[in-house]
Amino acid sequence: MNNEISEISALIGNPMRSVILWTLLDNRAYTAIELSNIVETSAQNISIHLSKLVNAELLSVESQGRHKYYKISNQEVASAIEGIANLIPKDKHRKIFTNNSNIKHCRTCYDHLAGKIGVKITEKLLSENYLKLENKAYLITEKGEIFFEDFGIDLLELKKQRRTFAKPCLDWSERKDHLSGSLATALLNKMLALDWIRKIANSRALMITSKGEKEFNKKFNLNILNE
Repeated sequence: MNNEISEISALIGNPMRSVILWTLLDNRAYTAIELSNIVETSAQNISIHLSKLVNAELLSVESQGRHKYYKISNQEVASAIEGIANLIPKDKHRKIFTNNSNIKHCRTCYDHLAGKIGVKITEKLLSENYLKLENKAYLITEKGEIFFEDFGIDLLELKKQRRTFAKPCLDWSERKDHLSGSLATALLNKMLALDWIRKIANSRALMITSKGEKEFNKKFNLNILNE
């Protein structure tokens, strides 16, 4: 076990591979050329790094035509990378993200909503008794079932999925929990479909639309302009 931990730590700890993994946390697929441009290295070198990450099952790869597309292989890998980010001292976080307030305010955490807005929404779901924390997992209440079903989220389908339904995920910028799991993914996808939020090209940051500002206030009693 000690050797395996050392090997995986060395893989993730390499500066270039850590940037690759951090980039892929937006849950989008990238080609080797795109990733080589991001980390500023040669095609040959990026190929070596990607091969190591795929062999370790940290990344998955899919071929389409002449191109190969790389993604983080599963939620557990994404959670591990986010967990490492939580170990960065708070004062260093401030220095790193001084000029990138958007990513701290509202972003994706692999496949769910994070940042200040993600934390605030989770707090609202708890304070309104739509969710309750029990044994390190979020349980949905009867009141919550009505709330999410009215929002157009099929809870029965979500519970059939072979993944965690709802659990806390420590937010590395807020140092508080936000909602993760299949429920959180469905919530993010619903907000994107309704055009409350939009993805920003080449970034994990999310833009809240004018429609979203109104709907967050109406649905969650959350005044985005004051957050």
